[in-house]
Formats: sequence, C-alpha cells, structure tokens
Amino acid sequence: MGLSKVEDTDANPCPSSSFQDNQEHNLQPFFVLHKCNSSSSSRPKSKRKLNVEDVHEYDELYLSNLRITAFHSVWSNIETAIEGVLREINLCTFNDVNSWVHNSFKAIRLYGEPGFGEATKPYPISLDALSKQIFTGLIFTKNMEFVDDQFTFKELGNHLKSCGCHVAKMSSLDFSAKNGIGGCLTRLVRNFLMVTLDDADMSILASWYCGQREVMPMVIIIEDLERCCASVLSDFILILSKWVVKIPVILVMGITTTLDAPTNILSSNALLCLRTSNFYLGSPAERMEAIVKAVLLRSCSCFNVGHKVAVFMRDYFLKHDGTLTAFIRALKIACMLHFSSEPLSFLLKDLDIDDDFQEMWKTKHEFMRGLVLKHSSQVISCKSVCEKLVHAIRELKIMYRRWAIVVMCLHEVGKTLKVQLLDLYSEALDPTNCSAKTISYNQGKSSSKDGCFSGQYGDTSRRASIYKVVHKIRDLPLAELPELLNSWERHVDDICEIYDKIKELKTVMNYVDCKSAGSDTLNVSVRLSSRGTSTCKGSKDVNGKAIALIEWMLRDQMKPIEGMPFHEILCFNKVDKLQTALLGDHRKRIQADLLDFHKYLRCSCCSMRGSRLLPSAHDTSILYILAQEHGDIINVHDWFHSFKAILVNPSTKARSKTKKSSTPKKKKGVELSNSTNEAAIQARFCKAVSELQVTGLLRMPTKRRPDFVQRMAFGL
Repeated sequence: MGLSKVEDTDANPCPSSSFQDNQEHNLQPFFVLHKCNSSSSSRPKSKRKLNVEDVHEYDELYLSNLRITAFHSVWSNIETAIEGVLREINLCTFNDVNSWVHNSFKAIRLYGEPGFGEATKPYPISLDALSKQIFTGLIFTKNMEFVDDQFTFKELGNHLKSCGCHVAKMSSLDFSAKNGIGGCLTRLVRNFLMVTLDDADMSILASWYCGQREVMPMVIIIEDLERCCASVLSDFILILSKWVVKIPVILVMGITTTLDAPTNILSSNALLCLRTSNFYLGSPAERMEAIVKAVLLRSCSCFNVGHKVAVFMRDYFLKHDGTLTAFIRALKIACMLHFSSEPLSFLLKDLDIDDDFQEMWKTKHEFMRGLVLKHSSQVISCKSVCEKLVHAIRELKIMYRRWAIVVMCLHEVGKTLKVQLLDLYSEALDPTNCSAKTISYNQGKSSSKDGCFSGQYGDTSRRASIYKVVHKIRDLPLAELPELLNSWERHVDDICEIYDKIKELKTVMNYVDCKSAGSDTLNVSVRLSSRGTSTCKGSKDVNGKAIALIEWMLRDQMKPIEGMPFHEILCFNKVDKLQTALLGDHRKRIQADLLDFHKYLRCSCCSMRGSRLLPSAHDTSILYILAQEHGDIINVHDWFHSFKAILVNPSTKARSKTKKSSTPKKKKGVELSNSTNEAAIQARFCKAVSELQVTGLLRMPTKRRPDFVQRMAFGL
C-alpha cells in the first residue's frame, strides 16, 4: 500500500475571487491509499468524482472556515472598541498626570542642572532635604483586581512617551524580596537603557541621562504599590532621592485600596522623601457602562447575547468584584461559542448596521445562496420565511437599532436614579416583553394598581430598573423635561418616527411654558389663587404625554432581540454552554473526554470497534477505562498486565516462527526484543499513570501500600 495526495477541483466549479484566494492559502488536501503496481502508471488517470457525502463534508469545512474568519473579524472589532472607550475614559486623567509631570520636572530643575563632569561622577549631589524629595503621583484605580489596571498603566506609559518623557514601567514582581534592591536597579536600568547589565547602579543611569540630546522627565511607573515588598520599595525610594538632582526622576504609583496605603507600607524615612499628588480613575461601574454602550448597543459589531446569557454575565461580573477582565473574558467565550455552534453566524462579519446587507449579499454570498438557505431552514425562529432571508435580516437590523436606542433613552433617565446600564440592558432583553399589550394611561395615573408600568409587564420585580425609570418620568419636574428630551433627540436623530414624536412633545411643552408665562400679567390676587393650580395641571399634562411617549417606545419600538426572526444569527442564547465553559466541573469534563476519546480523535479504528479497546487508542484513555473495572483501590500489578494485554497482541504466524527457530543466536535476538518491548510498555504505563495523577483522578502509591493506587473520582 502507498500514500498519495489528491486535491479536489470539482467541489465548486464557479467560485468567486475571494474564495479562490482563500483556497490558495488554506489548501485542504486529502489522502487516499492505493496499491503500488507497475501497470498503474501506464493507464490514463481519470478525475475522481465526489459523492454526496464528500460534498456535504466539503460544505461543512468551508462554512467552518468562514465562521472562524468571521469570529476573528468580529472579535477584533469588539476588542478595538473596548480599548478605545477605556482609553477615552482615562484620557482626562492621563492629561492631568502629564501636566503634573512637566510641572514637577520644572520644579526639580529649579535646584540647578549639573554640568557634564559633575553629572557623570559616580556619587550623588548632596543638597538640602527639600531637593531630595521625589515628586510622586498616586493613582487610585478603585479596582479590586490588579488585572484590570495592566492595560491602564500600559496606556499611561504610551501617553507620557508621546508627550516627551522617558518612561520605565515596573511591576510588583520587580520589588520582591527574592530579587532584592540589586534586581530592582537592574530592571530599572534595563527599562531605560534597553540593555541588561550584570552590575547596575545609579551612576550608569546618570551617565546615560547626561548623554541624551533632549532633556526630558524620567517617569517610573510602579503598577501596584500594595503588592510590592515594603523593605525593597522603601530602599529603592531612598536611593532615588539621593540622585534626584542628577536624574530628574518622577514616580507614578498605582493604588487600589485606600488613601493611607503608602503610610501603611513604606517606612517613615521613605515617606519623608515623597511629595505626593493624588489622581483618580473612573470606577468599574463607569467603565462597564462605556463598554456596554460601545460593544452591545452601538455599531462596532452586531453580535449580541440573549436575556439569560446577559443576566449570567452580569452576575458573573458582580461575583468577581466588578472585574472588567472577567466580563470581557466571558463575552469573548460567548462570542466564540456562538460562531462555533451557529451555522449562519459567518454573516455577522458583513452585517454592519450602516451598510446595506442586500448589496453585500449579491456581491459576496450569491454563489452560495443554496447552501445558506439550506442552513436557514434549520433556524428555529424562521422556518416559514427561510426564502426571505435578505428581507428578514434587513428588518432584524432595523428593529435591533430601534431596540438599542430605546435602551439608551431609558438610561438617560436612569442616570439620576443611579440605575446601571447593564441592569437595563439585561431587563430589556427579556423575551416576554414581546407579548406585552397596550397600556391604558390617563392623566399621569395607570390603569393598574401598582403603576403605569406594572399593567404592561406584570412582574415588576424582574424589571425593577425599567419600572423605576418610567415612574421617574412621571414625577420629573417640568423644568427638567427639556434637557431630557434633548438627550433623547441626540440618540434618535436617525429614526424619524421616534424623532417626530419627541419634537411634538417639545412643542406641547413650549406651549405650556408660554401659557404659564402669560399668566404672569394677570392681577396679583388672581395669580395667587389660580396660578399654582394651572401650573400643576399643565405640568401633569406634559408628564402624562412624556409617559405615553416612553410607553409607546417600550411597546412598539423596543421589541427584544430573541423575539425577532433570524435572531440566532447575531444573538447567543445558550447560557448552559457558557456556564460550562466558565464555571463547569473540570474534573467531570476530563473524565468524559477520557471515556469518549474517539469522539474527539475521530479515528476510524476505534469508532468501528465500539467498546473494545485497541492498541491504537491513547494510553491514558486505556488506563482510565480499565480503572473503571476496579473499586476505589487499584492493584498496580493487575492494572499493568491488563494494559499490557491490550498493547501486546502477537499474531499466530509470529508465534509459530518463534517456536520453529532453534538456533541460539535467533533465540537471543527474540529475548532482547521482548525485553525492549517490556521496557517500552512500562514507560508508557508510567507516563499514563502520571497524567492521571496530574489531572486529579488518581492518588499515587504510599509507603504503607506501595502496590496500590487510589481513585479520586467516581462516576459522572
């Protein structure tokens, strides 16, 4: 038998140019076995025809590649949007830090600038105590987990470099007791000089700074003050204070806890060397609000999540002490699971809100219309309209845009109530909102006993945030309504229907204002008796119309995504898969993978033999399946011989040849081969047992019972 490679050229007779380019860089050859005979070369070769199964396998592979490419494109857009909003939030603080750095640098230079000869001497300049103080900026990050601050300090360093500063970024690991002050100085010199020196000291850094053409501040960023070794950091500050005239060093230190953190960590001598200024970053809630706006409500991508997934991600964020990195990781896993499970998810790559999907469909996906329509018939929400895919997706984009706008309008009211945008977003995704009926509202009073909103949505405990927002509009003073309507106009400027209703309400409000202003010309006695009543009545009328407007928006414009046709293309709603990926029982998953290894390896030999173990199976899987025949204690000797019996299966012909050979030389060779095989089997057995121990499924033998191992997990 031989091995040859055949490439298929008949799978798609009329591919597009983009498809051809993709095939050039992602060749998918397959191999066929054939007999090696001399007559095969003389026969004319015929093209291999693909059967139905091959075509189906090729289509699935092609769609899988499209989904992988779409995932990378969509997540790249999401990641870029997240980095952009975080950078924008911190920009104001970064500018304040930059101004403070340059002002501090000017203050240091007031003590004089040493000449070249004096600056290159291997000892500091001794001046008064004030000249030894280091300007230190304390940045309070307000995060419980330092992992959220890594991107912040990286961006701060880039910002200061762009503004004309030498920057060295050091972590708490550089100030560990193991490295000591010598390792700390080595790291500092390497950050500035970009070279590693065996014996680094401050005189080398002073000579380097003196040789620079441009005189710029030298900023040292210490990312996390609380994690540093107190003694090493204190010694580091004392050394810097002696060289601050020669080397205009400015410290920037991140603090995640309280204002007195430096006092609790540093020594008193080190504290005397610091001249501190405080800076504050935005809270995790503010950053989360910006991420939800940019990623889930605006047009950086059309990817979204369902109601249950959103509630789970919100709880996951809160359980991790408001750690943004945990939320972003959960969002990325949800995006990855969506593209791996939904056949038509590759359309998200081109499903930009600002583009015309119909034109994109004609140019990019026309040649695979039949394939897409075949998979669209499997979508649960639209089995009856699969032939109207383009029209349905266009309507989905419009309704998604309107839904996001209404959520943003609700948040404008919720800001005064400190309602979090993530809570509003989770409640607005509830698919039961689709079945809401018309509300009866009259003169600021609801037809329901509990208020205007409970009549529509029944259980207000599940939608407490939206319920609060609607009642806030009812009680909003007339003077604050113009500002609210102006903020709504900024969000709905591209939706004419909502925009016209807001303009109409503003006209009514202006009429009420003019009417109340005209009453000022009346008699004082009449004004005292009637003005309060008329003003109150006019305010109630305007508030009633505002309530009617928001209820119309909630009823007709904010239709949840999970209630729309083809929502499966852009909405991930498999919360059980996300829970398994983030909170799943890892030991249970390992056991299932070891028992069902053939489902992942997809080898034909094991899948055809059913439950029978073969030597071609993975050693760890063989051992774990054999362990199922024992209790909590496994005899290592019996376990090894069972493993050996599966691997060693000599044929009858080989055994007969061994018996017939009578020469001592041949017998010696057979014995040597057997001993070699025995050693190889023992090595494979030990390696597989070690892997089971590492995964936590097995406990190794003890001195008391050296011939037995103990199982640590039972059942699934």
